[in-house]
Amino acid sequence: MHLSREEEDILGGEHGVAAAKSMEILLAICKIFGAEKLIPVTSAQISGVSYKTIGDAGLEFLESFANDGRVKIPSYLNPCGMDLEEWKGMGFPKDFAKKQMKIIQAYQKMGVESTCTCTPYLIGILPKKGEHIAWSESSAVIFANSALGAKTNRESGMSALASAITGKTPYFGYHLDENRIAEVVFNVKVKLEDMSDFGALGIYAGGIAKQRVVAFEGMEDFTVDEVKALGAALAASGSVALFFIEGVTPEWRVVGNPERLEFGSKELKETKENLNSSEDAELIAIGCPHCSLEEIKEIAEKLRGKKLKRKLWVCTARKIKIKADKLGLTKIIGEAGGKVVSDTCMVVSPIEDMNFKRIAVNSGKAAHYLPSFCKQKVLFGSLKDILE
Repeated sequence: MHLSREEEDILGGEHGVAAAKSMEILLAICKIFGAEKLIPVTSAQISGVSYKTIGDAGLEFLESFANDGRVKIPSYLNPCGMDLEEWKGMGFPKDFAKKQMKIIQAYQKMGVESTCTCTPYLIGILPKKGEHIAWSESSAVIFANSALGAKTNRESGMSALASAITGKTPYFGYHLDENRIAEVVFNVKVKLEDMSDFGALGIYAGGIAKQRVVAFEGMEDFTVDEVKALGAALAASGSVALFFIEGVTPEWRVVGNPERLEFGSKELKETKENLNSSEDAELIAIGCPHCSLEEIKEIAEKLRGKKLKRKLWVCTARKIKIKADKLGLTKIIGEAGGKVVSDTCMVVSPIEDMNFKRIAVNSGKAAHYLPSFCKQKVLFGSLKDILE
């Protein structure tokens, strides 16, 4: 493969040890996937932030990189394992919090912004159609590729950090238009009523599609948040990184003879039943991916003047929480007994060590991950149903 003079200098160590190691990581990926060159990227979104997911080995790696590693492009963090400001009052373990703060500090030392959200596009980070980026969080990747028309592979936390430090990514996969073609098409025959329905569709379609590009026909009347829920579930159950919705997404590439399937009321009902493993919960957790301001408004309206009998976490980006604070939404939710939580979510936080065993969610992604990743039983349903 061809390396530019700048890339050769980085590999040779002229830009520091961390940059040289980053280039080695990217060149190893090029070799595995047959990429002939590296291309510039405009931003990086980095996963591997929660101490729960990376542990002591990950922390040690980050601290060693932070000795001389500095990012060259705007770079952002995925959710960490706790609310960075209110972890103590929420009952997060002190030992966990200490290690988590060290991880954040290592990233900050490298110049990565502590956004701590899986929905950077909701806080103004909006790559344009055709823009090459290096993002790693599965739901952020699929939203950027599908809803925004940007171009990114599903990076690991390590490869996204390597791209952040070098400003480059291997040129293969979804950076090439020839790979952005639907291989399986679902004709949606049932009206999707709420977020949980979109999540169920994503879980069902992702389980069939695996890593293939998906297209949907017959869908109408949906919000950005519902598209977000669909993509997150697709990425969770099947590692899908790109989907098309006819007449909606910036791209619609269905050619040749893709596999064609239907999703109707039967598939919807069975998928939702399969995601359920509990009839009650100690915690209601909303915001996987992180809630938009519109979702928080809806939750506040449903809770206005009422009192919750269970704990409630409404997970969101800190920038969104600040807006919710100013609008009085956080206060309404708090008066009902709930909590607007920033920087983390129910999946990457150590909820299994915080006396939770059953969680109610309206997220297909969360319902898919919680049993295995957090040892939780799940009550899955619409926002209205789980709040009631």
